[in-house]
Amino acid sequence: MTAKSRPVSAVRRGRRPGASTTRQAILEAARARFASDGFAATTIRRVAADAGVDASLVMQFFGSKNELFAAVMSISPEALAHFSTAFDGSDEHLGERVVRAFLAAWEGSPQDSEPLLAMLRAGVVNEQAGAQLRDFIQARLIDGAASRPLDHHDAALRAGLASSMLVGIVVGRRLVGVPILADADPETLVTLVAPAIQNLLTPVHP
Repeated sequence: MTAKSRPVSAVRRGRRPGASTTRQAILEAARARFASDGFAATTIRRVAADAGVDASLVMQFFGSKNELFAAVMSISPEALAHFSTAFDGSDEHLGERVVRAFLAAWEGSPQDSEPLLAMLRAGVVNEQAGAQLRDFIQARLIDGAASRPLDHHDAALRAGLASSMLVGIVVGRRLVGVPILADADPETLVTLVAPAIQNLLTPVHP
């Protein structure tokens, strides 16, 4: 039987010899799958099948699709945590926490911010990279907003609007270099933008 005709069942499953070898195989499979399918359509099961391991092993190494994507893109766990910890706690000052955390992730230490900026630069010039970036950023806010008391029918739209506003600020400050934005103090931006993000993520119903 040739390699081309080998059935899928012949693919080796379970733990590969050596944790580093297994982890690298998963990363390579994930990188290819994210590139071909995009962030939203990629699943842990598909990555595991491509790597020839069980899905539970992918979760053992990376914990979630978000963390797997972050590892593929060399995004530090600290930078990834900025997006989720902002939703910890009460609704009060949520907009302020989200804006401050977002700016901290994109404008913080080089090891945290540079991979994110690299994603952003690629997303501006490459349609596929842009789609992955949009899905990734929007998913961070949708996941966080899922625990908030938003109406289901417009929660995703509100999260999408919030993510677009925040990404636009980063583009203006870090990529385009619009002087008035680039020179603005981050806390001034938090003060001005937080009310809009607060209203999007925690709307007051009549």
